[in-house]
Amino acid sequence: MNLSADIAIAHRLADAARAAILPHYRSGVASERKGDATPVTLADRAAEEAMRRILKAECPRDAVHGEEFGTENGSSGRTWVLDPIDGTTSFLVGRPIFGTLIALVVDGWPVLGLIDQPVLGERWLGATGQPTTLNGREVRTRPCRTLAEATLATTGPHYFNDHDGGHFMGLAAKTDHKRMVMGGDCYNYALLASGHIDLVCEAGLKLHDYAALVPVVEGAGGTMCDWNGEPLHAASPGHVLAIGDPARLDDVVEALACHH
Repeated sequence: MNLSADIAIAHRLADAARAAILPHYRSGVASERKGDATPVTLADRAAEEAMRRILKAECPRDAVHGEEFGTENGSSGRTWVLDPIDGTTSFLVGRPIFGTLIALVVDGWPVLGLIDQPVLGERWLGATGQPTTLNGREVRTRPCRTLAEATLATTGPHYFNDHDGGHFMGLAAKTDHKRMVMGGDCYNYALLASGHIDLVCEAGLKLHDYAALVPVVEGAGGTMCDWNGEPLHAASPGHVLAIGDPARLDDVVEALACHH
């Protein structure tokens, strides 16, 4: 594995996605509903197609797993995981808190992750053994002395079913819930990596939703895991925690009291 070369490819993928997305931002672009009722736009598809063209030319042996066009198998044990617009609803209403997610997964484990916010020109990069950067400058998560002082974020309560929602509210009650953040998708994890949020809790995520987040958060000093505290990998069930201060891991898992 040539990490420097893979990082360079990830940047080219993000640049291509930006170029495909920005012309459609706040343009009144139409959307459709996918089978799971989530929205998709021309910008989502154009961005993923642009990234796939680069990967086909430069990494023909690698697999590609994308939100919009599924999986193309490879022979290298490596998979590029793409989410062209994570937060399509935010994109549609003109909120610049969506992002393009790009990950490299090797033998099932995320080793490189990139979060790109094209409107604001912000790009977080995380890679195994390297500190996370925002536009080339190192970032760090912040310490959190107690769970009661933690700022908790989630994309929205409607993404939890009744069972998971009960566990989430049990956690929320033990945090500084007057400062809870709703909405944000991948941008919440980027803010956590930069030391502005302490905790993100979500359920029902798919590989393209979380793979890129793992190296970004962990390279900034945080922890990514499932609701039982287990590391995230390609087969994880989608119950996701990001914790800025790893010292709070046991507190969070206990508060969730999750037995999945």
